[in-house]
Amino acid sequence: MRQAGSGLSDAKMIFAFSSCSYSHEDMLDEFSAELPAIPVIGNTSHTGVITAEGFVGGDGFLGTMVICDPDLTVGVASVAKTDKKQDAVSLGEQVAHLAMQQAGKTEPPAYYFMAASPAEEEYYVKGITHIIGRVPFFGGSAADDAIAGGWKLYTSGNVFADGVVVAFFYTDKPMYNVYTGAYRETKDMGLVTKVIGDRALAEIDGVPALEKYASWRHLNVNDLKGQALLAQSVVSPLGVKDRLGDLTAIRHPMSGNDDNSIGLGNKVVPGTAVIRMEASVDELIDSTGSTLKELRSHIDKPGAYLLVHCGGRRAGIGERIGEVTSQLKDAAAGVPFLTEFTFGEYGQVEDDRNTCGGLMLSFTGFSK
Repeated sequence: MRQAGSGLSDAKMIFAFSSCSYSHEDMLDEFSAELPAIPVIGNTSHTGVITAEGFVGGDGFLGTMVICDPDLTVGVASVAKTDKKQDAVSLGEQVAHLAMQQAGKTEPPAYYFMAASPAEEEYYVKGITHIIGRVPFFGGSAADDAIAGGWKLYTSGNVFADGVVVAFFYTDKPMYNVYTGAYRETKDMGLVTKVIGDRALAEIDGVPALEKYASWRHLNVNDLKGQALLAQSVVSPLGVKDRLGDLTAIRHPMSGNDDNSIGLGNKVVPGTAVIRMEASVDELIDSTGSTLKELRSHIDKPGAYLLVHCGGRRAGIGERIGEVTSQLKDAAAGVPFLTEFTFGEYGQVEDDRNTCGGLMLSFTGFSK
């Protein structure tokens, strides 16, 4: 930002995705010193970020994107969840009101960005929708490097681990979002017959879920217990189709529980079908470039791309992350981009159907 100088005179907001090891309060102070009164929004990213300069990881990484447009108005707001008894829907309603106030608006935005802690994302969205209706959105859940709860969310002056942050965009210039898992469907599918809470899949077709999943993949149930399932399922997660079949939202099996239920990264409900999905690591890598090329085809004059990439996919890709960088640089064709790695991805498909999923790509393009 120091190098950009006067080129940031029309700056309206800053996306910032960082390492968990950062002093985020000091980071926000630095942003305030460089660009006073320009709101910041962001979260911690799993192991690193990618820009046109390459993958940046380690203990002290930070990736930023400054959105500059004289005709743009942005309202940035945050609400921390300070008590487990607080209702996430109500907090979503609250953050929506605050974002409109920050923008000086009373009407819904053209679209919005959201980041939240990995737990109740769907309920924050529901609360926001109560206030502004069905407005397209994009974003992802805060992440750390070890799934240990070390993630952070932040806006200017606020840093917390549990809650929600949003940026409401008021503009006539179009945004386009491509939201996909880029997995193939298999013939393995079944009916969800029992769920514990929102995210523990207990039974598929009346069979303990972990046993059913293991049988589909010809694996030993005991080899999928605990977080062993997390790594095994990156190339073969579960999917849930939307009502029109336009989107298969991925449900990442995160843990194999002692009762042979499966802990998932997002909500499932009884009476719906889950499909076993597949993709090789090669396909996970190639999907980044093809998805960005698809996004590029929908925008006449792209100004920048914000690319939300699942942290679980990134872990599965491992040391081959440089190949993802090459894919993205080629597909971006010189347009600036910033990639973060999240523990949950949000996006929308036709008919403004906003969805939360895992192991997904939510790639967004902003028009000049």
